Amino acid sequence: MTDTSKLQPPRTDGFTAPLRYPTFRRIWLASLLANLGILIQGVGAAWEMTQMTSFADQVAVVQTALMLPVMLIAIPAGAIADMYDRRLVALVALSIELCGATALTVLDLLGLTTPDLLLALCFAIGSGIALMGPAWLCSVREQVPSEALPAAVALDGISYNIGRSAGPALGGIIVANAGAVAAFAVSVLLYLPLMLALFSWKRIPGSSRLPPETFIRAILSGVRYIVNSQSIKIVLTRSMFNGVIGGAIIALMPLVARDLVNGGAQTYGVMLSAFGLGAVIGALNLNQIRKRMSGEAAIRACALSMGGAVAAVSLSHQTVLTAAAVVLAGAAWMIASVLFSIGVQLMAPGWVAGRALAAYHAASSGGIAVGSWGWGHLADAAGVNTALLVSAVLMFASPLLGLWMGMPRIGARSEEAEMLEDPKVRLPLTGRCGPLVVQIEYRVAPENERAFRNVMQEVQLSRQRNGAYAWSIARDIADPELWTERYQCPTWFDYLRQRNRSTQLERALDREAAAFHIGREAVRIRRMLERPRKEQNQDRAANEALSK
Repeated sequence: MTDTSKLQPPRTDGFTAPLRYPTFRRIWLASLLANLGILIQGVGAAWEMTQMTSFADQVAVVQTALMLPVMLIAIPAGAIADMYDRRLVALVALSIELCGATALTVLDLLGLTTPDLLLALCFAIGSGIALMGPAWLCSVREQVPSEALPAAVALDGISYNIGRSAGPALGGIIVANAGAVAAFAVSVLLYLPLMLALFSWKRIPGSSRLPPETFIRAILSGVRYIVNSQSIKIVLTRSMFNGVIGGAIIALMPLVARDLVNGGAQTYGVMLSAFGLGAVIGALNLNQIRKRMSGEAAIRACALSMGGAVAAVSLSHQTVLTAAAVVLAGAAWMIASVLFSIGVQLMAPGWVAGRALAAYHAASSGGIAVGSWGWGHLADAAGVNTALLVSAVLMFASPLLGLWMGMPRIGARSEEAEMLEDPKVRLPLTGRCGPLVVQIEYRVAPENERAFRNVMQEVQLSRQRNGAYAWSIARDIADPELWTERYQCPTWFDYLRQRNRSTQLERALDREAAAFHIGREAVRIRRMLERPRKEQNQDRAANEALSK
């Protein structure tokens, strides 16, 4: 990975500070062109669908086809980003997008495009986007130091929304003058600079003395981490609701242009550009918002602003007024999305960052995908105006979620602690040996019982996040001062991974638990091997085969 500690720009707190790093700047500029191509392609696909069918649900489901893969393969994509070279993963993902866009161009040029085929190719392109997301976002952590990470995340959003500002307008012009096939062809050309930028990135792979997890175990590790991280679960839930409710304005934008303001492809492009312009305005003001408002207050303000904007779009039939409301909606959407993304990036440690970010994208994009399908059907049944008004009402009510699931406080990035030396053992072990049982014995004064139990509840989540299972805490009934913490890891290698995944805050939590110990000797740790005889024989046979 890139050693950002050796790169010392004058400042890392400014909004443009990440652009002082050559690798980030080069890839960011190339990604801006790729995002421009994606948006031009999206305009072509959406408008092509309006020309092939008059059903609102089929038009809205174009957005579903692009977003659904993110929900379906997000966690596997995150595991791949954590297991393999993120530059190579990004190149493979970009190749999938390029192949899908090229096929769409050729088939449309030959006049072979049908609604089902269009959706299938949009799904393929969305699959490449889904695979690209975790690898790209995790690589940002390697290209800039932690102080510049929030600005880098915001710049990433600006890149997409600059494309959203200019892309739809260009897409509308291209579609109006040369047809959707020209938009598809332009998008293919705009993928190429990012391909070259990724090829030129000299990424230094991280080193580890342990082999990587298997694919299935990596997925399970990511799910286990998220399930045991209350703060990340809150962010994912809030982002999913935001996608379901707020996705109406995105999914129904072609129908807003066609039916509410009686426009054509260029009007649709203008509306998407207005949304992108608002998103850029929101990103440019993000630092000030983070300084002046808490995360929960900012999310509530975004929800209320979005609700008002969507209501205005549903009631307006004037292009200028509708575009102004869409600008406000874009700003609120962008600020909320970046706040959710920053929260996940700063709370997740490096070893699981890809899977955590993938889960965020699954929640957000899955919400948009499911919401788009629902809003399309509601628009068919009750009209575009009614669907947007329902979305606005729900958006006004969404801040009530904060009463039960308030946004966690976002501080510095979760820094991983130093690697620990492997425990000294006398029993011959292979990496597959297991399960491994760990017992930690504490002596706690009776008057500290309640405080100790409270700390151990946090320790439980920490252990389980990092790979332990079957965790328990027990008190000796014959010796009430003696408490025994017990948990298991599937194999010896899994245990070594678990004990070295702790962040600095989790190590501090371990020290806090150990501080309750009042015994003359240090806290006693027992590590015991528990495995069936069949597995022992398998290991012995494997060792004999290797020795031959």
